Amino acid sequence: MRDAECRDSDGVEGVVQGKMPLRAQHLPQQGPKPRCPGKCHLQVTRALRHLLLAPCLVPCGVFSPFVSPVVRTALPSGSVVVNSCSSAAEQLCNFICDCSDCSDENQCGYLRGSAVLGTPFTCDFEDSDCGWQDVGTSTYGWVRGRASLATWGVGAHSDHTVGTDLGWFLVTVSPPAKTTATAWLRSPEMREAAATCEIRAWYHLSGSCESTQGLNQTERPVLRLAVALKDEVVGLWQSPERSSAGWHQLVAYPGRITEQFQLIFSLTQPPTCGAEVALDDIMFRNCGLPEVEQQVCEAQESRCHRGSCVALRRLCDGTDDCGDSSDEAQCENFTHCSFDHDLCGWEAVAEPPAPVWGRNTSLNLGTSYGIPTRDHSNNSRAGFFLHVGSGPTAQADGTAQLSSPTFQATNSCSLVLYCHLHGSATSKLSISYVTNFTKHLMRERTGDLGSCWVRERVDFNVMHPFKVLIEGVAGSGGTVAIDDLILSQGCVRQQGTTTFESGAGGWHDVSLGRLRWGLQNVTESGSFLTGTFLALQTGEGQMVGPAKARTPPLGPSGPACTVEMSYHIHSDPQGFLAISVTDYTTGTTQLAWQTQGRSSPTRGHVRVPLGERSRPFQVELLALVDLQGSESVGVDNVTFEQCYLDVMSPAAAELSCNFETGMCGWYQDLSSDFKWVHSTGQGQGSDHTTGSGYFLSVDPSVPWSHGQRAQLLTSRQEPATAPRCLSFWYRLAGPQIGTLNLKLRREGGEEVVLWTRRGTQGSVWHRARATLPATGQQRYQVAFEVLRDGFLGDVGLDDITQTAGPCGAELSCTFEAEGCGLAASGKGTWRRQSNGTGATAGPAADHTTGTAAGHYMVVNTGRVSLPTGHTAVLTSQPYQPSVSAQCLAFWYQLSAGTPGSLRVFVEQSRVRRKILSISTMERSDWHRSQVTIQPDGDWQVVFEAVGAGADHGYIALDDLHVSDGACPEPASCDFEQDSCGWSSPSDPRLHSFAWGWKSGIALAKYPGPEQDHTLGTRNGHYMHFDTSVLGARGTSALLESPPLPAATDSCLRFWYHMDIPEHLCEHGKGREEVPSPGLTYGSGGLNVDHGHCFSSSWAVAMAHSPRVRSSQQRVGGRGGSRGLGAAGDARTPVPPPPPPPPPPPPP
Repeated sequence: MRDAECRDSDGVEGVVQGKMPLRAQHLPQQGPKPRCPGKCHLQVTRALRHLLLAPCLVPCGVFSPFVSPVVRTALPSGSVVVNSCSSAAEQLCNFICDCSDCSDENQCGYLRGSAVLGTPFTCDFEDSDCGWQDVGTSTYGWVRGRASLATWGVGAHSDHTVGTDLGWFLVTVSPPAKTTATAWLRSPEMREAAATCEIRAWYHLSGSCESTQGLNQTERPVLRLAVALKDEVVGLWQSPERSSAGWHQLVAYPGRITEQFQLIFSLTQPPTCGAEVALDDIMFRNCGLPEVEQQVCEAQESRCHRGSCVALRRLCDGTDDCGDSSDEAQCENFTHCSFDHDLCGWEAVAEPPAPVWGRNTSLNLGTSYGIPTRDHSNNSRAGFFLHVGSGPTAQADGTAQLSSPTFQATNSCSLVLYCHLHGSATSKLSISYVTNFTKHLMRERTGDLGSCWVRERVDFNVMHPFKVLIEGVAGSGGTVAIDDLILSQGCVRQQGTTTFESGAGGWHDVSLGRLRWGLQNVTESGSFLTGTFLALQTGEGQMVGPAKARTPPLGPSGPACTVEMSYHIHSDPQGFLAISVTDYTTGTTQLAWQTQGRSSPTRGHVRVPLGERSRPFQVELLALVDLQGSESVGVDNVTFEQCYLDVMSPAAAELSCNFETGMCGWYQDLSSDFKWVHSTGQGQGSDHTTGSGYFLSVDPSVPWSHGQRAQLLTSRQEPATAPRCLSFWYRLAGPQIGTLNLKLRREGGEEVVLWTRRGTQGSVWHRARATLPATGQQRYQVAFEVLRDGFLGDVGLDDITQTAGPCGAELSCTFEAEGCGLAASGKGTWRRQSNGTGATAGPAADHTTGTAAGHYMVVNTGRVSLPTGHTAVLTSQPYQPSVSAQCLAFWYQLSAGTPGSLRVFVEQSRVRRKILSISTMERSDWHRSQVTIQPDGDWQVVFEAVGAGADHGYIALDDLHVSDGACPEPASCDFEQDSCGWSSPSDPRLHSFAWGWKSGIALAKYPGPEQDHTLGTRNGHYMHFDTSVLGARGTSALLESPPLPAATDSCLRFWYHMDIPEHLCEHGKGREEVPSPGLTYGSGGLNVDHGHCFSSSWAVAMAHSPRVRSSQQRVGGRGGSRGLGAAGDARTPVPPPPPPPPPPPPP
């Protein structure tokens, strides 16, 4: 509805929805009433708070005399001192006396006290209006007045404070004659209210509402009290539907309020209704935050952060008793259910026509008298709670039941909950526990407790497993509601184990065919299964298919959720037993585990991870065997462990793991397309820890793999106040393996990539580190993610270690995840960007990935950004050497024209040594530089860009790498430490085939020479490629050197190893249709073919390169039917062989 269409409405709801006139009219005044210049404009919006807080010129002076139509005389205002000690604004009206005379608490909707009543923080209206204002939008409004004997019989005959016609109160005047109207009364702004705050007032409601049909109860005026917060208006109290004449007391509980707020009284009258309401003696009790005490807290108390004391029984009870929430901070071991998302494992028993506990909000339930006006958890109309009402379809005096999961026997389990019983004197709430089918009543509340949430606590001392049972009975016109069920750490949930001794335990057969699941007793002695178990039996259906048994809907579940069971299967290989999981909402099914028959009896115990699932799910048992002979299938002792959403594994917070005894706190993300596998190798090589132990691996080529992603997650970790270092060992092998990412996922936030590697890194273990940042108040998860490019390759992960503090300098940085801790300074600004998203001109593609999506560091060297002679500096964190020499290598690129200069320094003990200075390049390509560092302590590398005054230009850096040992000659490499800059180009036209780096250790998946050439041992390293993956002849996998500097004639010498089966070699000779695998070398258009047939040993090749200004060497593997290629010990430049001697002169 547009504002122009708004009309008066009946109560707070209408104002919130914007149904008020756009201009407010003041009440007619009688007698002198000085006013400030100007007019009053109230801009009405769809939020009531805008109306209440809108600026409006009011009568001048602190308190102006009001005119009461009741007594028709001007009422003199009293003299009230406000804030005599000039307290700060945030100390005013907070129910705490900061001034010695407590004048900072005057005119706050209350005065510091009532002289007549002798109560603090009270407004009796005898001396002033206490700051209350009429904010109505019609002539119908509130005034301060007193009773008149001349109008005896209409309205209040006396005030409540002194009980005579001389006492003062607030009263509504000028009721509407033709339209519905609302009288609004607003308090000043108040600041914070304690959880114990209680508002009391006395009201007098008189008169009647007549309609054409006589007295119409639905049009009876209702007095309401609401609180206006920053984001919403929440009802606190409303007058009952029927009441007797005279003064009545109202009591309202606003709950803990942590912000500024205002109170609103309202009375809506339909036309021809002559009702009148008067208010008096508004009191605020226990609304200030707890006093900060100096004495030592008692033995049964705890000290709050702000200094006050709180009883130990009040800790972790869902209420901020301290005033700073410190009593609710250390509650990780308590199980708290606010019903904001679900029932948290509690079960609402539904047996029609008895009522059922319903989960809902005040927004949805409306404003009926008995309905809660807000939840307890959030003190909000949008918060959820459970309720049961006395609707027309519910059975009279019917009982709604809410049952907990089963808890272990305990002497230290307590339950705190908040209940709301309102609207009926016959409503009832009871709390019991049930064990061995016997109910034991622990606590019961009956009657109308008012429109408020009441705390209840029950302590359980039970010697047997038990369930908690909460029962509610809503009397006529009433509602029973509960919120914030909080179980102490002594309430330990009993794991869901089904032994089938006393029934099916919730499993039910859903088979359609000739097989079914049923209970069966063990008849054979020495059987693996005992007692009664779930067995595959003959069914009566006509279908031929597997038998299915299914659980009731379970979950949601936490990441540690698993199901365990014992089983036996006797079947031929066509038979199987399997576990699948079905999403209860979408109906999609995922296979979780299966085992095939082996033609002989097989028995075992299996643990199947179910993981974190946000929606309810069902677990299915599937089996298919031929029961005509001796074949059989049985299942027993099915156990669900650590499946509750709020239950964490004891190892959940431990990220360090060597995977020798399990997955620790890491879990498979069930939304992944393929899986992480906990194993000892599967042909991929040994683990890193012991050489014969367990690690995690991903193989995209396995038959069940599909899609693009596999994720490994931690459970939700508690907020981290300081950074930590996560180190791990990884392996990325294969020509199409893709990307490995390390991510941090904040609760309610986006994922952040902390570390990444793309493409093969060889079938050897590499160490990596990444700093996990502090997360403030947010919980978080850590994830390893594999994104594949194809099906050829695998990933390994092992020996994850978390330590305190940041990691320090990165030994290898591609800038794909972050800036690796490099610090920028100087005039210009180094930026991490990609060409696709960057704001600064830079290379079209990075060096790491060779794509526009790849990242690098770049600085704009144009004269506007970096004037002539000015510098932009990029400094690494200190490197801590462990050997006498280290090799620093990096890639750089300068733009064409006059880009300025790139100067590189090594700094040690504040002394800099220049290792590179370059200002021009032949072409704008990536170039590699390397230098040997021989430090005697910590050292840093400093990159300095110097402006040259050109209009445009840039300098870029990528792939910074520090390795142990001296740097080899350019393009020379024995491949023992790394690949020395040799790499496979990431050109998509080459199908991303890449050479791998491996040792001579035998791998079933990646066969190769068992000895390298350099060391002649299985521990030596070389570059390797399986030519059989290339397919038809003509395809190739390239291995390129870094660009080489200009040189005279030179030659490249390298050792290679070809392993071509002899029958393929002989079969392919002279036949073009049979591809011949081989090895080629090319440089600047020169090609030397070493294809055809080779023996299984290392051989040397030398290729001459003519003089060129700059060059790049290239070795390629050519496709064929089957074969292996390897290269090692490349050396360049090597002096070319001498020319042959001239022939002897003729005789």
